[in-house]
Amino acid sequence: MVDRLGPSPNDQMEASMCGIAGWVDFGRDLSGERATIDAMNEAQKHRGTDARGVWCAADVAIGHTRTSVIDLAGGVQPMFAEEDGRTIAVLTYSGEVFNFKELRNELERRGHRFRTRSDTEVVLRSYLEWGADCGKHLEGMYAFGVWDLRTETMLLVRDRFGIKPLFYSLQPEGVVFASEPKALLTHPLTKATVDLDGLREVFSTAKRPGEAVFRDQDQLRPGHTLSISRKGVVDRTYWELEATPHTDDLPNTISHTRQLLEDIVLGQLTADVPLCTLLSGGLDSSAVTAVAANWLRKNGERVRSVTTTYVGYSENFQPDDTRDTADGPFADELAQHVGAEHIHLVLDTRDLMDPEVRLAALTAQDMPTTAGDMDASHLLMMRATREHSIVALTGEVGDEVFGGFRWMHDEELVRSGTFPWIANEKRVPGCVKGQGRGLFHDGFLKKLDMDTYYRETYAQALRETPHQEGESEYESLMRTVRYVKLMRWLPMLLERGDRLAAACGLEARLPFLDHRLVEYMYNTPWEFQSFDGREKSILRAAVKDLLPTSVLERRKAPYPVTQDPAYTEALHALLAETLADPDAPILPLLDQQAVNEVYRHPKGVSQDWPSRMNVEMVLQMNTWLKHYGITLDI
Repeated sequence: MVDRLGPSPNDQMEASMCGIAGWVDFGRDLSGERATIDAMNEAQKHRGTDARGVWCAADVAIGHTRTSVIDLAGGVQPMFAEEDGRTIAVLTYSGEVFNFKELRNELERRGHRFRTRSDTEVVLRSYLEWGADCGKHLEGMYAFGVWDLRTETMLLVRDRFGIKPLFYSLQPEGVVFASEPKALLTHPLTKATVDLDGLREVFSTAKRPGEAVFRDQDQLRPGHTLSISRKGVVDRTYWELEATPHTDDLPNTISHTRQLLEDIVLGQLTADVPLCTLLSGGLDSSAVTAVAANWLRKNGERVRSVTTTYVGYSENFQPDDTRDTADGPFADELAQHVGAEHIHLVLDTRDLMDPEVRLAALTAQDMPTTAGDMDASHLLMMRATREHSIVALTGEVGDEVFGGFRWMHDEELVRSGTFPWIANEKRVPGCVKGQGRGLFHDGFLKKLDMDTYYRETYAQALRETPHQEGESEYESLMRTVRYVKLMRWLPMLLERGDRLAAACGLEARLPFLDHRLVEYMYNTPWEFQSFDGREKSILRAAVKDLLPTSVLERRKAPYPVTQDPAYTEALHALLAETLADPDAPILPLLDQQAVNEVYRHPKGVSQDWPSRMNVEMVLQMNTWLKHYGITLDI
């Protein structure tokens, strides 16, 4: 256990909220291509508002855009490594490596000499020491590219879970890469073409690793490296989840989980700019806030917590199938309990229909999603939080790591032979054709064939799932459930979280997604993880002394959606406007009879969330097709 708050004042970590870009082409001279990289930087400028850098040479051009979080005056990128007076490697890096101090000490013992105290230089020197295996030594969230002048090789590296994005487009004689698709689309070698595979990724809630929406693009898989040289392209795995024996009994499992959580939160409290926690009043965000409050209290500081809600939401809250209670009162109680400097932000649901907000949420992710108004509200929450803090610790992915989803505890769903959340979707009225697909015509949906997509994606995930010898049938089943939610569900949440936060200039940190904690919980027997008959049993027990009883015992409530009838009425008006436009690109894909059913509802759009989602997807798809000038190849 570390007994001080973060690194010493001389230890400097750059911002994780950066944008990287690059172009390698062994068939042309790129030394004059600064304008191309500048355009890529400009497209993702929201990821780095403080500084930009470009470096061009014969076969390579590299860009970087940076928002400073720590080491505000330093950390210039691209960063160069020199040997005997000549440049040997160039780095463009987005991320934070939380064990950078220990790594720097190890590298110094191995003979490396540092010019800065930054984690960027530690990453660069780690590459010089360990080459393509450098990711094995890094703990944190990162995506970077290193150009090695000695071998004329570009190495792309992405963190173990893909917290930080990295998109690329392979070319006949090289590669183009960037943090976001929109940056790649500025490059003359890529086009905004989307085929059926891309549309399947749009509608999917079980993502295929490495797939991107635009046909000319791919994503570097989490825990992978991609090496591009004159010899060709090599994709390597440097980390994957493994099944290992769990030797701790239940009390020691709970104790070790608490220790891991404390160490992880401590490491993520480092910032030279205002930092907060995003507090919903649920178990996950409350645990992060309470642990952070304990560490900060030792230094005579208070944790800052931020809660957001809609005007009148708590007062007019109506329970539904997944939400028993409103968040606000629980967040307020937890903040008072830990002595937080609590900020309560109230959003106006009318802003959810602001055309600028809707477009910003769409373009932040470069695609429509099945999240509906949750995207717009998440963006507004990030914007409001950014007015008070630049870094935010979140409780995201606590459900994925600790088994918090209700469908994980439903015998019928986990034995359904497909992704349990997809099986659960089929129970929901309004999702007969699938989530968000209710207004599209059958001919299009037949081409899309999401049933085959899910069947093949699930079969692939089953083949990947690591198991232990001697597992019981039920433990094997639940290990599979844990694996698919981490490797097929989680990517959807990570993309959304990173992109919406980055669009607002906010750096989001995810303590629960530290690989040490994930590995430990993945190998903890399911009977331990549900030992008290509830979801998230281990986490609840690990932090029970930190939380008020009401928060500790609160049943899981998903991210809130607006319950304001005015919002659904506004959706109806926007749908009518879209359908009246003869040039609307979405029209050929719609089922007119299904659309007519929408208008039979007294107020146009049904208040239930699945029905609203059907309308949301039509509106988002239409805007996306127009805004990006997309060519559909279906």
